[in-house]
Amino acid sequence: MSASPLVGWDDIAAVTPDGLAVLDCVGRFVRLNPAAAALLRADTEGDLIGAPSPFTSVEGANECSTGLLEVRSDEQVAHWEPARGPRREFAYRARGLPADPKFTVVSFRDVTDEWHRQRRIAAIARTSIALASEGALGSTLDAVAQQIVQADGLAGVQILTLDSTGRELRLMGSAGLRHWDAFLDRLLECRSRGARLCMLDTLKERRPIVVPHRWAQILEDPAWEPLHAYLGELNWDSFVSVPLMARGRPEGVLNAYFAPGQEIGSRTLEFLAAMAEQAALAVDYATLLQREREGARRNERQRLARDLHDSIVQQVFSIGMQANAVGVLGARDKAVPAEAVRAFADEVGSLSRTVLADLRAMVHELRPASSLRLGLEDAVTTLVKSTENRTGLSIRLECGDQVNTVEPELAEDMYRIVGEAIHNVVKHAEATTVTIRLAVHDHTLTAAIRDDGRGITESGGRRAAQENEDGSAATATGQHGYGLRTMRERTERWGGTMRIRSGARSGTTVRVVIPLPVRVPESLPGSEGSGSIPSAVPLRETQNPARSGS
Repeated sequence: MSASPLVGWDDIAAVTPDGLAVLDCVGRFVRLNPAAAALLRADTEGDLIGAPSPFTSVEGANECSTGLLEVRSDEQVAHWEPARGPRREFAYRARGLPADPKFTVVSFRDVTDEWHRQRRIAAIARTSIALASEGALGSTLDAVAQQIVQADGLAGVQILTLDSTGRELRLMGSAGLRHWDAFLDRLLECRSRGARLCMLDTLKERRPIVVPHRWAQILEDPAWEPLHAYLGELNWDSFVSVPLMARGRPEGVLNAYFAPGQEIGSRTLEFLAAMAEQAALAVDYATLLQREREGARRNERQRLARDLHDSIVQQVFSIGMQANAVGVLGARDKAVPAEAVRAFADEVGSLSRTVLADLRAMVHELRPASSLRLGLEDAVTTLVKSTENRTGLSIRLECGDQVNTVEPELAEDMYRIVGEAIHNVVKHAEATTVTIRLAVHDHTLTAAIRDDGRGITESGGRRAAQENEDGSAATATGQHGYGLRTMRERTERWGGTMRIRSGARSGTTVRVVIPLPVRVPESLPGSEGSGSIPSAVPLRETQNPARSGS
């Protein structure tokens, strides 16, 4: 006697929490249980019968690839765009129906929130790994911004950092935003019209600032009119600004632009705060590392300058004195033709004076701080004259009126960049002329060094280096690599960019663009709360892709 089933399978399917669906041979829904209809945001099972499903009916197809920082099963993944509500993610398994192979049975569950949390955890972990690398700060913060955008599907993210004085903001990292050279000017124009800059409130209050429907507010505010077209390119709605805190002090801000329909809950703010903490650690580490490197470089420059002055310079000076002595002896000794001795003495003396001048120029290059106090133009002019005397190279220097207003620390880095570019020309380019242009325009310091040499080539070959997407030279390796890398590191330290264009017949042009700070007055028109911040906070825009500040 066989026992009859206590519960029918239809009854079980009706109450199971996972979605169950039967698909035909082309992937259309044939039957669904109530849980499946609910997960797919349908009112009834009948609303979906005959509709195409998001599932692949082939077993094992499109399996999830599990990374080291992700916790996922061997289930397949499908994305579903319901008629109402946000997109959902389903983890599912598909099996063919043994009784009729034309049909496939699918069991699935909603993993949108679960995998969202996993992506956030993975983003934090990947960011921690990125902080352990020795990449430039700008590249690291770009990576942090990209991780946030990918994990939460935001419209855009930007990261701004404060300098050591706490008075200057530089835009050092971003993702999802198009770069626009005129953005900073337009932002300052908006502020002068009375626009509120929420990120300054974040710095003042040292807490996250959440502004729902910020884009609608900006669009309706005539003060923001200069940026309406630019910000309108981004599909966003709400705005959040989170402070970057390290050692109890603000290191900058993280600005997040949310796509329409995205909610800003407590977990979202916790994630942004965690990523802001990671960014603050990167800034703090970079600051400490930069101080250590600068101290080591300063000590090494002073040591080399002292050694050159105390030994080589003194020896060359002695050569000059001996040459003068030979001239005196030649004038007194009739056995030695006086004219010949004088000619020899003049030649040796002239040579010694030239060598002495060059060595003093080398001392200046190793320790240019005193000259830079007089201005960047004077320092570069001295370098140019020294190089022309030593090499015979013709160098034309053009400097704008405001070049000497650049702060000393930035001026020294720009001086080093120009010096390394000239060194590369002398050593590798086989050029006859060089043109150097330095200028300050639209809150940016620009430098262009162009030669008429053979271009950057591979191992003596004639193939010119082409510019990569990041502006680096594709074949600038080996003998050029270290110098170019040093120039790029100095540029990126200030949030700038360096681009190289080179050809076998057109020579090489190195262009460096570094943004300069612009002061924002203490009293902020249109700001809420106290309406001011403790001190003026300048803004600095970088050339990293796409910057924006609301």
